[in-house]
This record gives sequence, C-alpha cells and structure tokens, in this order.
Amino acid sequence: MMDASIAARIEKDIITAMKARDAERTTALRMVKTALKNKEIEKRAPLDEAESQQILTTLIKQRRDSIEQFTKGNRPELAAKEAAEIEMIEGYMPKAAGEEEIRSLVLETLAELATSGAKLGPKDMGTAMKAVQARIQAAGLRADGRQVSEIVKGELAK
Repeated sequence: MMDASIAARIEKDIITAMKARDAERTTALRMVKTALKNKEIEKRAPLDEAESQQILTTLIKQRRDSIEQFTKGNRPELAAKEAAEIEMIEGYMPKAAGEEEIRSLVLETLAELATSGAKLGPKDMGTAMKAVQARIQAAGLRADGRQVSEIVKGELAK
C-alpha cells in the first residue's frame, strides 16, 4: 500500500477530478500516482513520507526544466501547462520556505557546525548542505535546492 497521506490524497483527488470531468487534472494526477507507484515497485516496499516528497520534488524539477525548454522554443501554451502541473503537485508538499526562513536555518546550522569545532570554508559545501537539508526537512518545510545552495555558498565564502 502506498503512503497513506500523499498517495491517498492523490487517489481521492483523481476520483474528484474524474467526476468533475477535468481531463487535464485527472491526467496530471495519474502521472503523479504512477511515479509514486513505480518508485514503490522499484524499492519493493511502501514509500515513507520523505520518499514520496522526494519523488514530487523530482517531478517539479522536471516540469521546471520543461518550462525552460518550452519558453526557449517559443511554446508558451506548453510552458503554461507545465506551470499548472507544478502548482498542482506543490499542493501535496509541505509549505515552501521563504528566503529569510532558509537563510536563518542556514545560519543556525552553520553556527552549530562551527561550535562542534569544524572550521568551515567553501570546501565544506557538501557537509553544510547535508546538515541544512536535514534541518529544513526536520522543520517540516521544503526549499528549492538551488536557492539553499546559493545561500550556503554565500555564507561559507564569508
């Protein structure tokens, strides 16, 4: 059985979308459900909340890449469709953290790493990113990896 919260909500929303004869939403939700199911089959075990979110994050990232391609290719209608799908998928994810929130989590994490005796510099990017991502997840938030990475890089360069 797939993760109750995300997967069950998607399942329920597919039925609602079908009853409303909302073909685009039904198709998009089925695509999300399939992605979750495929990962579950690959793993040979039910997905936990974090894994489900990871898949949704990947789907959002793919849509962002598509939007970039469609915009370059002068296909605004396709880019708009992808943007609508991103919005729908984000509805199943924890609240996105704002830049200020991310910055304060980054600073807290780096301060904690520094008190444990680590001299942090630009070469410690990996260590810092791992710690920050863990803290963001623990706070029940999500953040764009690129944005987090830029903030961490900026702070480590100081």
